[in-house]
Amino acid sequence: MPRVIAVTGATGALGRRVVDRLAEREDVRLRLVVRDATRAPRVPGAEVVAAPGGYADGAGLSAALAGADTVYLVSAGEAEDRLQQHRTAVRAVAEAGVQRVVYTSFVGAGRPDPTFTLVRDHTATEEAVRATGLRHTFLRHCMYADFVPFFATLEDGQAVIAAPAGDGRVAFVSRDDLADVGAAALLDDSPALDGAALEVTGPEALTLDDAAAVLAEVTGRPALYRRQTVEEAWATRRPSGHPDWEVEGWVSSYRAIAAGELARVTDVVPTLTGHAARTVTEHLRAHPEDWAHLRG
Repeated sequence: MPRVIAVTGATGALGRRVVDRLAEREDVRLRLVVRDATRAPRVPGAEVVAAPGGYADGAGLSAALAGADTVYLVSAGEAEDRLQQHRTAVRAVAEAGVQRVVYTSFVGAGRPDPTFTLVRDHTATEEAVRATGLRHTFLRHCMYADFVPFFATLEDGQAVIAAPAGDGRVAFVSRDDLADVGAAALLDDSPALDGAALEVTGPEALTLDDAAAVLAEVTGRPALYRRQTVEEAWATRRPSGHPDWEVEGWVSSYRAIAAGELARVTDVVPTLTGHAARTVTEHLRAHPEDWAHLRG
């Protein structure tokens, strides 16, 4: 009997990519777990199960996962109650009788005091998964390559990245590679990945000066990185109207870059997928939609 692999977040940018990679597998029965079944990807042979309450509705999610062998548990969107959602989801996975969880975490999870505040949610979620006793693999993603254009705003025709990241580096990773890694991890049902916490990165660590140069090369628009103090970063982001916890997440992510906590480059992508990891330049050239807002 083919294994049943359930993919949560199947309508999202990452989950949908994973679905695409598993869609042609004859040795897998694919289940797409979504909030709204009308928005689910149309994949021949895939089962679509709606869990309208998402991770906050443990009973609904458990019912949606019942009978699945393996679950790709995509971390919830940034929210003040995200950790509570995650803990509810992890309990639901265990109660559904699932055998194995592949969870999308973040680099630095497990660090005693990470600079990036939102990493703490991932650490606690990993602890919750371990406590279930289920087989598990944690994919600790580095910052997405497609975030780079969204660091920038247009000022007088120039793309400007203003941030308190100092001269720190980031091993930006393409979501295409993350999907390849996710699919490979889901398909490998051997004990090899049990208990593993893999830091998944791109092939190079860039400063934000480097990132601005990449933007200029890809978009054809002048770009620069403007260093900010933490106080300046707060002053320019607070008027957005977003709550303080969210602004602190943004600012602390740059502080984590400055502290060198996102700079490590690993070989997880080539090891699990058999191909080299994509550079930021390669990713952005393949996805012009990621920088459409910089065209002006």
